[in-house]
Amino acid sequence: MKTILVIEDEKDLVKLISFNLEKEGYRVLTATDGTAGLEAARSQTPDLIILDLMLPGINGIEICKILKKNEKTVRTPVIILTAKGEEIDRVVGFEVGADDYIVKPFSIRELLLRIKAILLRTTPGTPPEKILRIGAIVIDPARHLVTSEGDEIVLTTTEFKLLLNLAERPGRLQSRDVLLKNVWGYNYIGDTRTVDTHITRLRTKLGHSANLIKTVRGFGYKLEEQ
Repeated sequence: MKTILVIEDEKDLVKLISFNLEKEGYRVLTATDGTAGLEAARSQTPDLIILDLMLPGINGIEICKILKKNEKTVRTPVIILTAKGEEIDRVVGFEVGADDYIVKPFSIRELLLRIKAILLRTTPGTPPEKILRIGAIVIDPARHLVTSEGDEIVLTTTEFKLLLNLAERPGRLQSRDVLLKNVWGYNYIGDTRTVDTHITRLRTKLGHSANLIKTVRGFGYKLEEQ
C-alpha cells in the first residue's frame, strides 16, 4: 500500500482528495499547515506528496526546497497543487524539484492519473545491472547512483530517470515530446518547458560534465561524449 501525504489548508478539499485516494487503495496522511506538513514528510517518509503552495506557516515552495535538499526525502515525488497557474509559477515549481504541477480547479480523475503515472515511474522494479559511462558521468541504475568526475551527484527521481533515458541512447537525438512520454509517463499537452527546466537543473548538478548534454534548437536533447 502506497502512502500519500496531502499538505493542503482547504479542509473540504483535503476531505475530497483523501476520500478518492483511499477509494483507490492508498494510505493517506494529511496536514493543513506548512510546519505540520514538513514534519510529516520528514518523519513518515510517504511515497508521494501532494503540496499546496499557499500554506500557513511555511509555504509550499520553501517546503519543496527543504525536502529536495534532504538526502532522506530528495527522491520523494512532489505534486504541487495550487491556484497559481501562470507559466512563471509552474517553472518555479519545477525549479525547486516538483515532479508535477496541477492548477485548481482540477479534475480528481486527472489527479489520480498523474499520481499513478508518477508512482509507476518512481517505484523500483528490476533495474538494469549494466553501469553506463558517458565521458566522466557514471550511472549505476541498480544503486540509483550517479557520479561525475568521481563525485556523487544527488538527483531527484525525475532527474535520474531523465539522465538515464538519455544515457541509454547515447548520441541519439530525442525530442521534448518523446522525453515527456518516456520520463514522465504521459503527455503534458505540449508543455515542453518542463523538459527544458529539468535539463537546466541536471546541467547545474553535473558541473563540468554538463556540456555532454547537447541541445538541438527547436527539437530536443542528446547525451554524447565530446
